[in-house]
This record gives sequence, structure tokens and C-alpha cells, in this order.
Amino acid sequence: MRRPIKRRNVPHPDEVYGSVKVSKLINYVMERGKKDTARKIVYQVMEDLKKEGEPVAVLEQAIENASPSVEVRSRRVGGANYQVPREVRPERRLALGLRWMVQAAEGTKGKPMNESLLNEIKAAYKGEGVAVSKKETTHRMAEANKAFAHFAW
Repeated sequence: MRRPIKRRNVPHPDEVYGSVKVSKLINYVMERGKKDTARKIVYQVMEDLKKEGEPVAVLEQAIENASPSVEVRSRRVGGANYQVPREVRPERRLALGLRWMVQAAEGTKGKPMNESLLNEIKAAYKGEGVAVSKKETTHRMAEANKAFAHFAW
């Protein structure tokens, strides 16, 4: 029998841009429950993104460029572990793209978070940066292990 479908909590769209992706970005930037601080950081980044064009569209394109379409999952078959390539669900794609961009921004030391997040979003928008390279590494691993795709479950 199949498992029941999980009812996931979808955050409300943010007040300024009316976008669920912006509110998810705020939640990923937030540390220790300080949502107001995270809002200030993200809205400052969005203001600076207006120079690139429509900020929500730039953010969505950056997320698209940083989100993987395939990943490898470990699968144990007959005493051996295989890295099996799997397609990524849309919710997980969004989560991974946002998480990788925020982690790359946090990894930049010596700069305020809004500057490093802005630089990472701009880099992802152009198809470069740490998050995009992580996506490409994931895709390369999936391509290298596509011989084990028949182990997918």
C-alpha cells in the first residue's frame, strides 16, 4: 500500500513582492528565529537587484540556474552501495537551489550578508558562482553513474 501524500506547509507570499520564493529565501536566510533581520537583508538585496531588471524575475532565473534537475541517491543492492541517478522533484529543486545560494553567501567571510547574497544571486543569474558549480558537479556525478539507473526505485 502506498504512503499517504504529505501535506506540506507552504509559506505565505511576502508582503512587498507577493512571491512565495522570496518568502522562502527569507526563511533560508533567517538564523535563530530572527525573521525581521532576514527580511531586511533580503529586501536590501532585492532593492539592489532592481539595477539588473525586475528583481523577482532575476531571483527566479538565478534559482533556476542553481537548481539541479538530477541527483544521485545511495542504494544498497546485494552488499554493494550504488549511486543511482534520480530526477529531482520541483519542491526539492527549489529547496536545493535556495539552500546552495544561501550557503555560498554564508561561506563568504568578511562581507555583510546582504552583499555576499547579492553577489551570489547575480553570479547564479549569469550562470556562474558556487551554487551553479555545485549543480554542475551534481549533474556530472549523475551522468557518470547513469549505468546504475536501472536500480532506481
